[in-house]
Amino acid sequence: MQIKVRRQPVVLTIVIVSICFFSALALIYTKHESRKLFIELEQLTSERDELNIEWRQLQIEQSTWATHARIEKVALEELSLARPASSEIFVIERQ
Repeated sequence: MQIKVRRQPVVLTIVIVSICFFSALALIYTKHESRKLFIELEQLTSERDELNIEWRQLQIEQSTWATHARIEKVALEELSLARPASSEIFVIERQ
């Protein structure tokens, strides 16, 4: 009986130590994954900010290219279009 009594605390100690060991490994793994995901989040946030800046610049460029004055200038100079006289304009009404 003394052998069983001595074995039981040893087995219990081994179980507790192994649980603590695997718990520590799980904690290390979780911390590592958390750091990796945080780094990825920071990179994606930075990329998002760069894309937002580029998007704003493209919107400004588009509004510049689409101004009425520029379109009229291109129509007159490059396409040789002219504004029709008021006698040449016909209004068609829908019935």
